[in-house]
Amino acid sequence: MYSLILWLFDYFSEEKLYSINSLLFQGVFFGIFFGIGFPYINEKLAGKFSNKVGIKIKPELDAEEKIKIEGPANLFRGMEGVGGKIFLTDKKLIFKSHKINIQKGQTNIEYKNIKEIIRRKTAKIIDNGIRIITNDNKEFDFVVNERELWFEKINERIE
Repeated sequence: MYSLILWLFDYFSEEKLYSINSLLFQGVFFGIFFGIGFPYINEKLAGKFSNKVGIKIKPELDAEEKIKIEGPANLFRGMEGVGGKIFLTDKKLIFKSHKINIQKGQTNIEYKNIKEIIRRKTAKIIDNGIRIITNDNKEFDFVVNERELWFEKINERIE
């Protein structure tokens, strides 16, 4: 795709910018790098960083409260997608942000206060969001991995 775009620029420009050999080399090189190399490097560097940050996130729990399910998530607070973890306990849903956010803290939503949970799309494209609407019509928009699992587990607790 990269080579095709360069070729189109070359084709429609007044002067010749790239040779065919140069276009082929760039296409293969950048294709391999961005298709294999970049994801590998990203996994090695970002994976270690995000795992270290995620391990340290522990919510404040009530006495006798137990965590049943947890996972990485973002909660939209205004325009900021606050990164952290979502927890389902035996009493409530908890979102706890990690320390690398402007808006920090913990959000607790008791199951009895949840009126509805809706599947939503992030940026109107990606099927990885859920919206929780409380009895007082507050909306909490989350981005989660394995949306269907979270949707099912939260619904089990509010029914």
